[in-house]
Amino acid sequence: QVEVVESGGGLVQPGGSLRLSCEVSGNRFSPAYMGWYRQRPGNQREWVVSMASGGATNYVDSVKGRFAISRDSAKGMNMVYLQMNSLTADDTAVYYCNAAIRQRSGDPTSDYWGQGTQVTVSS
Repeated sequence: QVEVVESGGGLVQPGGSLRLSCEVSGNRFSPAYMGWYRQRPGNQREWVVSMASGGATNYVDSVKGRFAISRDSAKGMNMVYLQMNSLTADDTAVYYCNAAIRQRSGDPTSDYWGQGTQVTVSS
Protein backbone atom coordinates (compact mmCIF):
# COMPACT_ATOMS: atom_id res chain seq x y z
CA GLN A 1 0.00 0.00 0.00
CA VAL A 2 1.48 3.29 -1.13
CA GLU A 3 1.70 6.00 1.49
CA VAL A 4 2.59 9.64 0.96
CA VAL A 5 3.48 11.70 4.00
CA GLU A 6 4.21 15.42 4.09
CA SER A 7 5.88 17.29 6.90
CA GLY A 8 7.45 20.64 7.63
CA GLY A 9 4.54 23.04 7.59
CA GLY A 10 4.01 25.69 10.19
CA LEU A 11 3.72 29.38 10.93
CA VAL A 12 6.26 31.72 9.39
CA GLN A 13 6.52 35.49 9.12
CA PRO A 14 6.30 37.24 5.76
CA GLY A 15 9.64 37.07 4.01
CA GLY A 16 10.57 33.92 5.84
CA SER A 17 11.33 30.42 4.63
CA LEU A 18 10.08 26.91 5.18
CA ARG A 19 11.07 23.54 3.81
CA LEU A 20 8.46 20.88 3.27
CA SER A 21 9.27 17.21 2.97
CA CYS A 22 7.37 14.43 1.26
CA GLU A 23 8.18 10.78 1.63
CA VAL A 24 6.68 7.92 -0.35
CA SER A 25 6.65 4.36 0.90
CA GLY A 26 5.10 1.05 -0.05
CA ASN A 27 5.68 1.53 -3.76
CA ARG A 28 7.26 -1.04 -6.02
CA PHE A 29 8.35 1.43 -8.67
CA SER A 30 9.92 4.80 -8.08
CA PRO A 31 7.54 7.68 -8.77
CA ALA A 32 7.53 8.90 -12.34
CA TYR A 33 6.57 12.36 -11.15
CA MET A 34 6.41 14.13 -7.83
CA GLY A 35 4.51 17.33 -7.33
CA TRP A 36 3.31 19.84 -4.81
CA TYR A 37 -0.15 21.33 -4.86
CA ARG A 38 -1.77 23.79 -2.51
CA GLN A 39 -5.24 24.81 -1.49
CA ARG A 40 -5.55 28.37 -0.31
CA PRO A 41 -8.52 29.37 1.86
CA GLY A 42 -11.67 29.61 -0.25
CA ASN A 43 -9.95 28.27 -3.35
CA GLN A 44 -9.61 25.00 -5.18
CA ARG A 45 -6.48 22.95 -5.02
CA GLU A 46 -3.89 24.24 -7.47
CA TRP A 47 -0.68 22.86 -8.89
CA VAL A 48 2.51 24.53 -7.66
CA VAL A 49 5.50 22.54 -8.89
CA SER A 50 6.42 19.17 -10.31
CA MET A 51 9.52 17.13 -10.92
CA ALA A 52 9.94 14.29 -13.39
CA SER A 53 12.10 11.30 -12.67
CA GLY A 54 14.61 12.61 -15.19
CA GLY A 55 14.98 15.76 -13.14
CA ALA A 56 12.97 18.24 -15.19
CA THR A 57 11.01 20.68 -13.07
CA ASN A 58 8.13 23.05 -13.70
CA TYR A 59 6.77 25.81 -11.49
CA VAL A 60 3.66 27.92 -11.47
CA ASP A 61 4.62 31.50 -12.30
CA SER A 62 3.72 32.85 -8.87
CA VAL A 63 6.45 30.83 -7.14
CA LYS A 64 9.22 30.93 -9.72
CA GLY A 65 12.43 32.16 -8.17
CA ARG A 66 11.10 31.63 -4.64
CA PHE A 67 10.30 27.92 -4.42
CA ALA A 68 12.55 25.02 -5.31
CA ILE A 69 11.78 21.33 -5.50
CA SER A 70 14.55 18.82 -4.95
CA ARG A 71 14.93 15.14 -4.23
CA ASP A 72 16.87 13.29 -1.64
CA SER A 73 20.28 12.10 -2.72
CA ALA A 74 19.80 8.72 -1.06
CA LYS A 75 16.07 8.09 -1.49
CA GLY A 76 15.68 9.65 -4.91
CA MET A 77 12.13 10.30 -6.02
CA ASN A 78 10.78 8.62 -2.88
CA MET A 79 11.71 11.72 -0.91
CA VAL A 80 11.30 15.24 -2.21
CA TYR A 81 11.56 18.64 -0.64
CA LEU A 82 9.99 21.98 -1.32
CA GLN A 83 12.14 24.90 -0.24
CA MET A 84 9.97 27.98 0.04
CA ASN A 85 11.60 31.39 0.37
CA SER A 86 10.33 34.96 0.47
CA LEU A 87 6.97 33.75 1.65
CA THR A 88 3.98 36.04 1.53
CA ALA A 89 0.48 35.84 2.94
CA ASP A 90 -0.67 34.63 -0.47
CA ASP A 91 1.33 31.46 0.08
CA THR A 92 -0.81 30.54 3.06
CA ALA A 93 -2.39 27.22 2.18
CA VAL A 94 -2.53 23.54 2.86
CA TYR A 95 0.24 21.99 0.79
CA TYR A 96 -0.27 18.53 -0.64
CA CYS A 97 2.30 16.18 -2.09
CA ASN A 98 1.38 14.12 -5.11
CA ALA A 99 3.18 11.03 -6.33
CA ALA A 100 2.50 9.60 -9.80
CA ILE A 101 3.49 5.96 -9.72
CA ARG A 102 3.16 3.01 -12.06
CA GLN A 103 1.98 -0.23 -10.56
CA ARG A 104 3.66 -2.24 -13.28
CA SER A 105 6.13 -1.42 -16.00
CA GLY A 106 4.33 0.14 -18.95
CA ASP A 107 1.18 0.95 -17.00
CA PRO A 108 -0.11 4.51 -16.80
CA THR A 109 0.67 6.24 -13.54
CA SER A 110 -1.71 6.39 -10.61
CA ASP A 111 -1.92 9.39 -8.34
CA TYR A 112 -1.28 9.17 -4.62
CA TRP A 113 -1.80 12.05 -2.26
CA GLY A 114 -0.59 12.97 1.17
CA GLN A 115 -2.80 14.31 3.90
CA GLY A 116 -1.51 17.85 3.51
CA THR A 117 0.50 20.15 5.71
CA GLN A 118 -0.58 23.64 6.72
CA VAL A 119 1.61 26.60 5.86
CA THR A 120 0.59 29.90 7.41
CA VAL A 121 2.41 33.11 6.57
CA SER A 122 1.54 35.80 9.05
CA SER A 123 3.12 38.40 11.25
